[in-house]
Amino acid sequence: MCGGNNNSVSDCACLQNLLEDIINLQQQDYDCCNISGCDKPFLGPTPSLVCYNTRPLNFYNCQTGALWNIDYTYEGTTSTSNVFRCESLDDCCCTCRILIDNGNNTYTATNQFFTINLNCVSAIKCQPDAYVEIC
Repeated sequence: MCGGNNNSVSDCACLQNLLEDIINLQQQDYDCCNISGCDKPFLGPTPSLVCYNTRPLNFYNCQTGALWNIDYTYEGTTSTSNVFRCESLDDCCCTCRILIDNGNNTYTATNQFFTINLNCVSAIKCQPDAYVEIC
């Protein structure tokens, strides 16, 4: 996987399964139990709240361990972000929307996307669930 030439789907299955769950959560509401962490089956602090639509993510580079940072331009200003919203998966390829971190668990969605090969990701960190206005 990381650093090798073997890019099979089975190498990224763990991350792929997690991201599939997150995409499903972002597309619908769940009534479920009190579970914490990246794989809890609802968005927000409790399943009864429906004001969340995004589980913001950070990706870590499998070669360096550093956060993935992506440049974006928003309203004429160019900057860098390391917070993303997973939008779709195709085997080990994850397409993400770049989010602008405004602090205090608030984000602005850009209309800029990138695709990352999950074989290049060593870890995913989930930020607290948030509501993000998607244009």
